[in-house]
Amino acid sequence: MCGRTSLFAPPEEVRERFDAEPVRPLEPRYNVSPGQSHPVVRSDDPDAVRFPTWGLVPRWSDDTPSSGHVNARAETLAEKPSFREAFAERRCLVLADGFYEWKQTPTGTQPYRIEREDRAPFAFAGLWEPGTEGRDATFTVVTTEPNAVVEAVHHRMPAMLSPGEERRWLEADSEDGLADLLDPYPAAEMRAYPVSSAVDDPRNDGPELVEEVPAEEDVQTGLDEF
Repeated sequence: MCGRTSLFAPPEEVRERFDAEPVRPLEPRYNVSPGQSHPVVRSDDPDAVRFPTWGLVPRWSDDTPSSGHVNARAETLAEKPSFREAFAERRCLVLADGFYEWKQTPTGTQPYRIEREDRAPFAFAGLWEPGTEGRDATFTVVTTEPNAVVEAVHHRMPAMLSPGEERRWLEADSEDGLADLLDPYPAAEMRAYPVSSAVDDPRNDGPELVEEVPAEEDVQTGLDEF
């Protein structure tokens, strides 16, 4: 599952990287959670960065984004009624520069930040649904099997696209032949490191959340040795 992400890269870098103009100012976000709006580039308007709500709600559903689909498994996109039509017609790039996962430890859970080695912004493969009366547009993040970096923390990871794959994901006429884009991202280009448990609370949103801290298991080992 991918249930927390970030995008705090400078706005001009984001514009140039994705060749798209935000429809409203880009604000730095260090701890984005489901139910909040987040920048995406949609298949129907690839020159704009829009801000749908995280938690995909199919048009035929009475659900709200707070109970919408945070993630969609790459292996079943073409089968699940909630995603089948969006996979064929409404794909998007979910803009990010990192995400968080929680590792089980003997004393609880330890949050980790996972990002590219160069800390550059990138895109998750996503799906979107248009808004309806009383409900904003929504999106979900596609997930896949983990690479070696993420596997040490969690059993799933978001499907990250390379720059050369992004337009193909957006512009393909159908979902045929897109499965190969949803493989695990190269582990050699990524890193993971422990961060403060302050990221657990979605109300916290500041640069201190991306600072590396000693892993809880390492602290515990040090106490045992002492």
